[in-house]
Amino acid sequence: MLDHIVLTVSAVARSKLFYQKALAPLGIAHGVQFEGPHGHADLTGFGSNRAMYFWLKQGVPHPQAVHFGFAAETVAALQAFYDAALAAGGRDNGAPGPRDQYDPRYHAAYVLDPDGYNVEAVFRDY
Repeated sequence: MLDHIVLTVSAVARSKLFYQKALAPLGIAHGVQFEGPHGHADLTGFGSNRAMYFWLKQGVPHPQAVHFGFAAETVAALQAFYDAALAAGGRDNGAPGPRDQYDPRYHAAYVLDPDGYNVEAVFRDY
């Protein structure tokens, strides 16, 4: 099981604002600002239920190297994620809807974040 992911971004402050808005409809919020000791990178943490599992750090992004998806509890939350991400400066990479190529009950929306990472929200109706 995945515990956390650290995403390297070109501008932490910009990405923090984007993810605060885009992830809010999924119940994921900014929760921790970690100042790394002894050469460890500073991290900006997001999560839910007091668990931080999505982190941002300053550096050179590599958007082709990773794809990640966040769970949506409903189709409405999936749509709200998509709308919030676009309003926060994200770019459309696949409007909300079923993805029959995976399963007719698999609903997803895709946006590109400010660094070009493909961010997915998914609702599984099974």
